[in-house]
Amino acid sequence: MTTRPARPTTLQPAAVHPAVTSPPPGQGTFDHRMAVFGTDEAFVAAALPFLAEGLAASHEPPPLAIVAPDKLDLLRDALGTTAKDVGLLPHTDWYTGSAANAVARAARHLATQAGPGGRCHLLMEPVWNGRAGRSPRESAEWIRYEALANLLFAPTATTAMCVYDTRTAGAVVVEAARRAHPATGVYADPFEIAAELDAVPLAPVPSEAELLPEPVPEAVRGWAAARGLGPADAELFATAVAEAAGLGPVTGALLWGEAPGCCCELGLARRVDDPLAGFVPPGTAAPEPGQGLWFARQVCAYVDVRAAAGGGTSVRLQYG
Repeated sequence: MTTRPARPTTLQPAAVHPAVTSPPPGQGTFDHRMAVFGTDEAFVAAALPFLAEGLAASHEPPPLAIVAPDKLDLLRDALGTTAKDVGLLPHTDWYTGSAANAVARAARHLATQAGPGGRCHLLMEPVWNGRAGRSPRESAEWIRYEALANLLFAPTATTAMCVYDTRTAGAVVVEAARRAHPATGVYADPFEIAAELDAVPLAPVPSEAELLPEPVPEAVRGWAAARGLGPADAELFATAVAEAAGLGPVTGALLWGEAPGCCCELGLARRVDDPLAGFVPPGTAAPEPGQGLWFARQVCAYVDVRAAAGGGTSVRLQYG
């Protein structure tokens, strides 16, 4: 049974904690921090100063803690009467899908709930003992998200502290995440991290994959339905393929797999080199021309964009 730390009488002022790293002043507007711990006591010791900083910040809404339910209980006990002034949300209610979905959720929160320029304090813990950590493949996509967040949210005045519990995240994930957070001493350029992740070979296309000269939605929808996707899912998958194909011209499409893991690999004649392609939230309610990859990333579990032989690009979509 875990012993909870004693409840302080008041929320203590912000202070430096050895397990917490934060960027030096003037590095940028987006303040992306990291806290690593292995006990409940260390989590509370890192979280309380951060929340106090958020409560003291001007022109900001109350700080929001998005962490595991058991950690919310720890915070309620530690905060005491101050808990009413802090937003407390189970991380399973925030991280409900892929890493790309988390980008959209954060962008929507900043647009609707944050102060001027995206000012807010977010204490964040992905579900490392759930979806985010269910496989090396999945964990790699969340590390990609952590790295690209430094670019995607750079224009904002958001302060985020990502908390990593070594009891659930594991040493490999923590060390990879350190490279995605400034001021850890091992911070790497987000494009470098993305390139490293893209250098890991994808599983080969199976020999039984079906070739479509043109990935028209009707054909993809019918194929997906025959492989077990329900009507709504088959429609979403077909639309995602069509949206990604909008980056074309398309040189061909291969389809394989069974529901929910239906896959499509598109060959594009042109090169797509931008690691942020499909991650930048559209400025309008519906994606504008050329932003179809955003939709594809929102509805598919994985979207991989890789350089292809001959100067083109392959885009692989896996629905579930």
